[in-house]
Amino acid sequence: MIVRPLEGIRVLDLSRVLAGPFATQWLGEMGADVIKVEPPAGDDTRGWGPPFLGDDEHRQSLYYLSTNRNKRGIVLDLSTDQGQEAARRLADRADVLVENFRPGTLERWGLDFATLSARNEGLIHLAVSGFGQTGPYRDKPGYDVLAQAMGGLMSLTGEPDGPPTKVGLPIADLNAGTWAIVGVLMALHARHTTGRGQYLDVSLLDTQTAWHTYAAQAVFHDQRRARRLGVAHPTVVPYQAMACADGPLVVAVGSERLWRRFCGVLGLDALVDDPRFATNADRAQHREELMALVEEVMTTGPAEQWAGAFEAAGVPSGPINTLDDLYATPWSYERGHHVTLDHPGVGTYVGTGFPVHASDTPAAPSGPPPTMGQHTAEVLREIGYTDEEIARF
Repeated sequence: MIVRPLEGIRVLDLSRVLAGPFATQWLGEMGADVIKVEPPAGDDTRGWGPPFLGDDEHRQSLYYLSTNRNKRGIVLDLSTDQGQEAARRLADRADVLVENFRPGTLERWGLDFATLSARNEGLIHLAVSGFGQTGPYRDKPGYDVLAQAMGGLMSLTGEPDGPPTKVGLPIADLNAGTWAIVGVLMALHARHTTGRGQYLDVSLLDTQTAWHTYAAQAVFHDQRRARRLGVAHPTVVPYQAMACADGPLVVAVGSERLWRRFCGVLGLDALVDDPRFATNADRAQHREELMALVEEVMTTGPAEQWAGAFEAAGVPSGPINTLDDLYATPWSYERGHHVTLDHPGVGTYVGTGFPVHASDTPAAPSGPPPTMGQHTAEVLREIGYTDEEIARF
């Protein structure tokens, strides 16, 4: 029998919308028992649509379904004494608490780290926010588009002569959720040594800056700044979408060896010895001249023809897929990116797969996203409430 790596770990999920639920879904996939606590009105994303699935009684938004499988769902009103006491009892038995309330909210409710860790020394408290628990932006509401804008990502995204553009997915939220998982796993490992939990402060803006790598280096060392280049690479040339007779093809010429092969496929061997293009640095300096010569040839044939020729020569290339294209590929089925589960509200739930393939302790889904309050009575019984007390909730 295969044991998932987080079997025996309990996660109390007080988070809503995206970054927190994204993190807890994958912690659940790794085997944690995730208890999702929703307010009486439900997670905001239950109403984010269309599109919706199911009939009026069991209507589920695709947004909510996308990040809430592997959880048991309960409803508590945390603004009430009764709800707060139930949450404290749940935290007493939890290994990890995940929340994304505005800074200061949980202190008012007696659900802050100081209070809960005094009752449960091993508790790991993960707080996800827009801009961190300290600093001048502490109280600013956290939204993905703000983090993309303020975090510099939008300034690097889009065509050179176009306006700054946000990425097509809420990438700041998703990145923060991914770093939240890293933080939880770090704290769980540390607890083996210290015996204590700890407080984790993860923000959309902090995790955005961790992505900047070489772009940040240019700022720190006062070098030429990165700029918007559309699909092109700021330092490697050619490494971008290239126009063909019937549409674009992405080609990645990431070494001098590939540069020679690339020129051979196009019949442009003379460019190898052209001093304007002799090295990658030369090609970056003469980018526009080079791409004009390349696309003059590539626009004579369709993208599929060039893709086949590059493949045969060992030059990396690929189409710009739509999501329909991507999920129709044999690759996406072979790699497990279609997870299908029975769902009590919509019949069949289909979600994306866990992206890490482990040989000994693989992740696996434990159940579909819960319907509203589906497991309230079950979970409250586990923490000592009687049926009569549960009825009063």
